[in-house]
Amino acid sequence: MRILGLDVGTKTIGLAVSDPLGLTAQSLTTLRRSSLEEDLAALQKIIEEYEVEELMVGLPLNMNGTAGPSVDMAKEFGQACADAFGLKITYRDERLSTVAAERVLLEGDASRKKRKQVIDKLAAAYVLQGYLDYLSMQR
Repeated sequence: MRILGLDVGTKTIGLAVSDPLGLTAQSLTTLRRSSLEEDLAALQKIIEEYEVEELMVGLPLNMNGTAGPSVDMAKEFGQACADAFGLKITYRDERLSTVAAERVLLEGDASRKKRKQVIDKLAAAYVLQGYLDYLSMQR
């Protein structure tokens, strides 16, 4: 069963996908947001290509654990995905995922331009891997 991880932002959506066994997360791509219809159409292609059975949407909670407008936006997008695709939607705390991805890129000496291009999909992979680890501990 493959799980698609989404790091939903106002301008982009970072995507990561699990391997078929649900053990590892790989960063996939970053979608540039346009309209809800076009965003969902692009996701539909990826869902079909990778035979995705579940979506994991990151929730950008505040550091104190409270929800702000970004959380509402991510949940609305998750609900639109649930309505469009009929897949299970799981929400995961994504606090500090971008910071962790940025640290990895800095340690790898990636240029500022390169970091900007890949940060969202790496953050999605980071959150998805945490979810996969959680699932493996539940088994």
